[in-house]
Formats: sequence, structure tokens, C-alpha cells
Amino acid sequence: MTTVGTLKDVPLLSCLNQRELKRLAKNVREQSFSPGTTVVREGKMSGVGFYMITEGEARVSIGGDEVARLHPGDHFGELGLIGRRERTATVTAVTPLTCQMMATWDLEELVVSNPRTAWKLVRHVVDMLAEEQARHASSR
Repeated sequence: MTTVGTLKDVPLLSCLNQRELKRLAKNVREQSFSPGTTVVREGKMSGVGFYMITEGEARVSIGGDEVARLHPGDHFGELGLIGRRERTATVTAVTPLTCQMMATWDLEELVVSNPRTAWKLVRHVVDMLAEEQARHASSR
């Protein structure tokens, strides 16, 4: 089972309290992928999951070009938890890959049943966007 600490380390979820994180952790499931398997595909609505890597290595590519390598402790797909958007990159298993996966509806269930949690997440996302904009503006 995924630990609360693992979820707390995810920037999107870092604003949640222990109770909220424990509730989410109960719904996280382990998934394994063989080398060469595409976990999510750029430009597709490939799944509704958010993934936290526990073992192995994955390649992240955009437009066919590798942009990053992911290892245990890394995560991907968090925007899909809320946005239900097309994937912005392709993630492919390089080695046998084990991930903890949370589905969109698990976060949605928590948010719908608890308006205070929903509001906390909205404020947190706004703060994250503001920080990103400030970083972008300062790099000009």
C-alpha cells in the first residue's frame, strides 16, 4: 500500500492533511510494465491515472525526443488527475517498471465529498500556477 509520505511528496497533493492522504492511499493500486511498454501516450487520453514510480526506469519523450528519465520516487500524470486532458508526453518503461497508480475518480470522490478539501486544492493549484508564472517571468 502507498504510504501517506509518498503522496505528501507529490506537489499537487502536498496541501492535503494526514486524514485526506490516508483516504487517497487506500485507493492506490500497483501496476507493473514490461520494458518497451508505453504507460501513457502523448496527445492521447491514455488512461486516467497518476503514477508514482517505485521500481525501474522510464523514458519521457515529447514529439519523439527524449526529454527526461524517471526513476523511483518520480511521478507523472498529476495534471490528468484534475484536467482529464490529453497527455503532454509519452512515458515508456525502459526497464521492468513498477508504479503506484491513482485514478482520477479516487481524487474526485475525496473532493466531491469534502468541499473544504476541494477549496484547499483549488487554492493550492492557484499558488502553484502563480509560482510557475513568477519563475517564468524572472527567467526572461
